[in-house]
Amino acid sequence: MAKPATVKVKLVSSEGTGFFYVTKKNPRNLTEKMVFRKYDPVAKKHVEFKESKIK
Repeated sequence: MAKPATVKVKLVSSEGTGFFYVTKKNPRNLTEKMVFRKYDPVAKKHVEFKESKIK
């Protein structure tokens, strides 16, 4: 059976609130860490979310 092309990653808020999003990424095409600017409802503003592993 073939390995799936996508892996789940956790996008953690850089604000330090502990809020995170979970998304999928294809590590074959996107080799560097993902960084998105998304809404953090705990901080009540848009902040950068950086990729980390799901534990």
